[in-house]
Amino acid sequence: MGYLEKISNTLPEFQGSNWLLRIPFAIIFIQQGLSKLPLNVEDAEAFNLPMTVWFFVAYGEIFSGIGLIIGGLLRIKFLWPWIGDLITRFSGVVIAGIMTGVILILEPPSIQYVLLHDSFHVILYVGGLFFALRGNRVK
Repeated sequence: MGYLEKISNTLPEFQGSNWLLRIPFAIIFIQQGLSKLPLNVEDAEAFNLPMTVWFFVAYGEIFSGIGLIIGGLLRIKFLWPWIGDLITRFSGVVIAGIMTGVILILEPPSIQYVLLHDSFHVILYVGGLFFALRGNRVK
């Protein structure tokens, strides 16, 4: 075993590091959802969306952000941690779905354009996928 590998093996594992992503993502999504309230037809039409979709986007953002926090807390404080894991995963699916819609509404000319010029939405999309695929598992 090499010297650098020994150093790497002695570094402690911080299992709470998911909170470094979870909290900012929750804040962003809760804030984005709250910024759409009160819901009105004019805002929905500005994005060429029906009011029903606008409703689900606004409340999906709010509740997926809250779900990230609650899902993480249930992992720590609850008898059945799988419930928190499911809440986290569902919130991640909702986030990824909303971000897919946001990216598609912008009608980008190519996927390359999205990756190079829409990094904020791509990061939120990938973060949603992270929570959807990883849930509360830390190892």
